[in-house]
Amino acid sequence: MHEVGLICSLMDQVTESAAQNGITRILSVKLVVGKLTLAQPDFLHFAFANLSPGTIFEGARLEIEERPLVLRCAACGTETRPEYLDYFCPACGERMEIISGDELFIEYYEGDNGEDRSGG
Repeated sequence: MHEVGLICSLMDQVTESAAQNGITRILSVKLVVGKLTLAQPDFLHFAFANLSPGTIFEGARLEIEERPLVLRCAACGTETRPEYLDYFCPACGERMEIISGDELFIEYYEGDNGEDRSGG
């Protein structure tokens, strides 16, 4: 289950950025995941939930945007959304290029410095 490794990496990156920006508590993280990464959103959520306690992520929400696999033929322009990667165009047989589906990045995170903002 490579999802645990992905979440560990995500948490490391966000923790480093948060420290540089005076953020001590993470409220939410948005992760963009393409179909070709083979990362399963349910497993990503599971890993996040189990790695968060006792960290700045405790209680944070993980949002995952899944991106479909989209291929385009460089020769004829045919676009397809295949279930699996197919390198050759179904219309002309030429090589397809990946337009979407190989993404894996943190789109944003939200956090604060943990201070009470209620004014009381």
